[in-house]
Amino acid sequence: MQDFYKIFAIVAGYHRFAVDSVAIYFYDLKWYNSAVLFYGVVMLTSDIRGEFLKFFEKNGHRIVDSSTVVPQNDPSLLFTNAGMVQFKNVFTGLETREYKRATTSQKCIRAGGKHNDLDQVGFTARHHTFFEMLGNFSFGDYFKEDAINFAWTFLTKELGLPKEKLIATVYHTDEEAMHLWKKIAGNIMVIPISTNDNFWSMGDVGPCGPCSEIFYDHGESMFGGLPGTPDEDGDRYMEIWNIVFMQFEQLKNGEKIPLKKKSIDTGMGLERISAVMQGVDDNYKIDLFRDLIRDIKGISKTNFDDVYPSYKVIADHIRSISFLISDGVVPSNEGRGYVLRRILRRAMRHGNLIGMKKPFLYELSDTLINTMKGAYPELEKAKELVKTTIHQEEEKFLDTLERGLKILSNDIKTMSSGDVLSGEKAFKLYDTYGFPLDLTEDILKSKGISVDKEEFDKCLDKQKNRANWAGSGEKKEAKIWHKLHEKLAPSVFTGYDKDEDTAKILAVVCGDKEVEKIGDSEKGNADCWLITDKTPFYAECGGQCGDTGIISTDKGKFEVVNTLKFCNTVIAHRGKMVSGEIRVFDNARMSIDSDRRKKIRANHTATHLLQAALRSVLGSHVAQRGSFLDEKRLRFDFSHNSAVSKEDILKIEEIVNSAILKDLPVVCAEMSKDEAINAGATALFGEKYESVVRTVKISEKNSDKKELSSFELCGGTHASSTGRIGLFKIVSETSIGSGIRRIEAITGTEIIKDLHAKESILEDISSKLKCNVSEISEKVRTTVEELKKKSQEIQNGRNLIAFSRLKQIQKDNVVIYTVTVENFSVRDARSLNDYIKNKCCNGIIIILSKNENNQSTVVVSVSPDLQKTYNAGSIIKFGLEKLNGKGGGSALFAQGAGSGDIKAALDAMCENI
Repeated sequence: MQDFYKIFAIVAGYHRFAVDSVAIYFYDLKWYNSAVLFYGVVMLTSDIRGEFLKFFEKNGHRIVDSSTVVPQNDPSLLFTNAGMVQFKNVFTGLETREYKRATTSQKCIRAGGKHNDLDQVGFTARHHTFFEMLGNFSFGDYFKEDAINFAWTFLTKELGLPKEKLIATVYHTDEEAMHLWKKIAGNIMVIPISTNDNFWSMGDVGPCGPCSEIFYDHGESMFGGLPGTPDEDGDRYMEIWNIVFMQFEQLKNGEKIPLKKKSIDTGMGLERISAVMQGVDDNYKIDLFRDLIRDIKGISKTNFDDVYPSYKVIADHIRSISFLISDGVVPSNEGRGYVLRRILRRAMRHGNLIGMKKPFLYELSDTLINTMKGAYPELEKAKELVKTTIHQEEEKFLDTLERGLKILSNDIKTMSSGDVLSGEKAFKLYDTYGFPLDLTEDILKSKGISVDKEEFDKCLDKQKNRANWAGSGEKKEAKIWHKLHEKLAPSVFTGYDKDEDTAKILAVVCGDKEVEKIGDSEKGNADCWLITDKTPFYAECGGQCGDTGIISTDKGKFEVVNTLKFCNTVIAHRGKMVSGEIRVFDNARMSIDSDRRKKIRANHTATHLLQAALRSVLGSHVAQRGSFLDEKRLRFDFSHNSAVSKEDILKIEEIVNSAILKDLPVVCAEMSKDEAINAGATALFGEKYESVVRTVKISEKNSDKKELSSFELCGGTHASSTGRIGLFKIVSETSIGSGIRRIEAITGTEIIKDLHAKESILEDISSKLKCNVSEISEKVRTTVEELKKKSQEIQNGRNLIAFSRLKQIQKDNVVIYTVTVENFSVRDARSLNDYIKNKCCNGIIIILSKNENNQSTVVVSVSPDLQKTYNAGSIIKFGLEKLNGKGGGSALFAQGAGSGDIKAALDAMCENI
């Protein structure tokens, strides 16, 4: 049958796209018969994406790469949720580009904040947490007529959609758009809409305007009414394109005034238009999901029709998960990381529904990456990081998921549709088993049971709110810098080759105000800024600190304490007056602190060698996640899921110092971004690069023929050769979050200072221990052993006294052993717990200690024969609630600490066993 349809497609195929594309659709033939019969050939999603971009490029638009899913210029957003986000400052006039027309295929996430489709995924044919938005944009260039004409031409001529299947809506007062639709599209149905669905605004103030939406009619076989009718939420009429006419500016008083530069912002969901072009009524039946659905079905060995909603959830969520991680988001308990964790756990829960009891999502990431790496090569580069991060999260959560589900099932055993689960029980699932509230709600939705959110929130308020939903993009820049960005030509950096230069003062700023001059009255005020036409001072960027130094004129001297860049073009020198006065348009002599710059150069080059060594020793999954360096030390954050061993630290140091001793040349060059990436240059995840970039290359050939090389996109300053670094030493390696490690290191003379400081410490220790420096280790070992022995003797005595006060409670054929003590640390309480277990038969042990400053320690253990019925981690929660404390553990053992009435805590735990 497959061959028949392929032959049919060849015979009937009048379409310009590859006939071979038909063959991939027949893993479930019934979905695609109609598509093949209608079009002759199925159009792949990649075809649609490519044709869209080519069409608008042909019509004068610049193809702009998708920005990351983490907004770079909008601190109000958690995620990039539309194509216009990367152009927001262009639309508001805060930024200008070298083009007035742009087109993109933007990767978007809608899983938090104002735009959140997480709860709908799996229950509809069209909702996604990750999707691609095709868009064309005009920045003060063309307006309504061209925007409508472009959309109509692309849909009906380029894609060949039947005109009678398309419907347009306009804002009810936008008579111009109504007239243009009739003029361009003839007899198309145009529906006026009076709601805000057809009026867009950026916020309470700023650009706004009416919208025109284009809908596709899937036919009478599907439920749903026309836009604007009571049944409009059905799937028959699907919105495929939205055109925003930015023609007003909304003021604080609510008044709308015409914009000087009217603009266009459009968006078309790639998955939606692909469903139309492939003749299917469900976005999850398009080619992008084919391999994912197939592999989910294969891994779970389930019947497709019975569990299709779970298939959709898992297929959608693995896309969001993979793109979030590849763009630098890591699972955590706040902000974006918390949303990522919620998506991961929702996908795991749906995996559980279809019988997946072991980690499986990490395997699906391979499928997703293979499907989409052509359009988004960053996925392939982050492949190992994506897999290891997902696998780690799955292993963390899966063991508690099963137990949490059993507890929830027990909680709702007697409940029916319309009932409300207490917020306290929902919070217990959240606090003990890591169930986000929406996961609990999602589980209960099919049973018609809701959650008491008010009570849940009250429970949550007792602890730190772990769901910080505020955006965390770049910090907003003061208006003065946007004003100067518009007013002045971009500052020219001359510091790659010079430590000194001459320049002209273009602007003077004090606080947040532009002034004509600064003088004696500003002495000591370090909030003054000088902006010049060119400068050898490097502005803090890419992890490298800003330069310091002196700016002087014939009449004044200014000490620069930092250099920053604003709006990507304004290099501002921050500092204070030393003497005299400096005016706008004065000629100036610019001198950086050269000795400081040499050390900064060395540390920056050492950072590049460090990353190359990390990838060589730990693996290609290592990717930079942040950095900072100054003249004293360097800090490098990178993706890795475990602590770096001492042996590996030594290997990394050896590789870096070997490169330093060989005095390898450091080659800096400018080239196009595409040329650099194609040549293998490493780019920082989430960083936005210009079309022309600066590259830094260091390479060598080892004697064993293994190549050590560093080739990165980098705009910082560097040593001319590796020998200028001197030496390299790692001083610390720590975790700063799930899957993110941090290394701090020093170079050159800082290593000598560090050695002298440590020598002084060793001499002081040897003096106190009355031994030579070489004998310190052995002396410390014997001293510690003696102290441990004496400490154990003391603890044995304390355990014996505590055991004499042990009480037994018989409850439901279980023996509960309880004892209250004083000034026992958690370690002491664990020792006492082991002592009691050795003396007593099986049962439950509860130990409470009242310590100094009204602090309390709690330990609970359950013998192995009881763990199927009793859970130490659950029991201790009742006690910690009375103590306002924190803690937790496993089914067999739990510990915690707090402050309060230990008798009340003991009673609460015993009552709930």
